[in-house]
Amino acid sequence: MPTTASGGTVWLTGLPSAGKTTIAHALAERLRGEDHRVEVLDGDEIRAFLSAGLGFSRTDRHTNVLRIGFVAELLASHGVTVLVPVIAPYADSREAVRERHRSEGTVYLEVHVATPVAVCSERDVKGLYAKQAAGEISGLTGIDDPYEEPESPDLRIESQRQTEQESAAALYALLVERGLA
Repeated sequence: MPTTASGGTVWLTGLPSAGKTTIAHALAERLRGEDHRVEVLDGDEIRAFLSAGLGFSRTDRHTNVLRIGFVAELLASHGVTVLVPVIAPYADSREAVRERHRSEGTVYLEVHVATPVAVCSERDVKGLYAKQAAGEISGLTGIDDPYEEPESPDLRIESQRQTEQESAAALYALLVERGLA
């Protein structure tokens, strides 16, 4: 039996290669070890399946975030802790997801993985920064497409200043504080 019956959504927003997915998976492993029901809704996986066919225009990005938010709220309302490492570059999109959760009475926490673009570019997990610098792609969030930083996230993680385990531990502490762990 899970140690908590209530679920919630934890949205990790930040630039590409900020560490969102790494932190989410580290936290998910810990939560599963404690018998929590947890799912990670990875942005790349969602784009391949749920949002296949969407591009990277502002409208398509908004639609993608709303779709992910719907699935997250649905899972969370059934007692799952849902970790969502998705860029979600626009504040109004994240606010729409927060409002959906609020209207359904479901917990929603916003975590800003506030890694500077220079650090993200050095990490360049997917090679996106190199492709953008070479002119192979455009519309890279934080470089030639906007990223609106959260003004008042529930937690701000500066992943360049701590290990992945320390970042996951900070997020775990927030979940404990909010009754999700």
